[in-house]
Amino acid sequence: MKYLITIVGPTAIGKTALSIQIANHFKCDIVSCDSRQFFKEMTIGTAVPNPEELAAAKHHFIQNKSIFKNYTVGDYEKEAINCIEELFKTNDYVVLVGGSGLYVNAVLKGFDDFPDIESNVREEVNANYEKLGIDYLQEQLKKRDPNYFEKINNENPQTLLNPQRMMRFVEVCVGTGKPYSSFLNQKKNERSFTPIIIGLEADRNIMYNRINQRVGIMMNEGLLQEAQVLYPHKELNALQTVGYRELFSYFDKEFSLEFAIEEIKKNTRRFAKRQLTWFKREENTKWFDFQTPINRIISYIESYSKKT
Repeated sequence: MKYLITIVGPTAIGKTALSIQIANHFKCDIVSCDSRQFFKEMTIGTAVPNPEELAAAKHHFIQNKSIFKNYTVGDYEKEAINCIEELFKTNDYVVLVGGSGLYVNAVLKGFDDFPDIESNVREEVNANYEKLGIDYLQEQLKKRDPNYFEKINNENPQTLLNPQRMMRFVEVCVGTGKPYSSFLNQKKNERSFTPIIIGLEADRNIMYNRINQRVGIMMNEGLLQEAQVLYPHKELNALQTVGYRELFSYFDKEFSLEFAIEEIKKNTRRFAKRQLTWFKREENTKWFDFQTPINRIISYIESYSKKT
């Protein structure tokens, strides 16, 4: 039996540190499913593991892509599954870690099977977006798939501002004449491993304080300078990310620096809350306080694997 030890939870909760401890115990590799840590141009603002952490355990999918290349969750699913299957040839355990719920689901459950869309439909949707902006995409999705629009608006409203994701939703609706959501939750691909899902959580005030502290550390480490370098490319999808967007508004003279930093903290706290909402829906997750001794978590993993 092969086991994918999956560590989830909100940002700044300690997933990286725990993943390294677990990987060292089971002498296995770590596969990242943080959708922003893939990009090599983004280091400080995505809290990429530092050199010491990267040296402490073998990591995969850390800064292996460029923000200038289109990289979808479907692409990630294929590459991550290939990587995990290869790692399982020499080890019964692999650690999957990250806070991007959609990417976790893609690995654990498989990606939904969508029909091919005619290129002329894709071009038409793209042209309308270029002419009319994100409002066009939002209106189209609300009209063609109102239930899915409301679901996104309630659970992950930032997606409604993501042009690539929104164009995909709309082109499926237009190209098939069916709601995008009608293609979701179909029979997924079978997986050759058993997931053991570990969730990290903390009291909300503690979680928010950790986020505020992390933002301060990022600023001290040079997040402002990193964002300045990326500013000319601010329209790229990868940069529609908390920590960068707010500083771009500062460069645009819309925010003061002090206000931008407070916005980063606020928006990161909101993001963490949405992450928890997403991950709490998975009934098979075993939740631990972020300060739980590592031996207790290891014991849970070992007892779980003995039972299956």
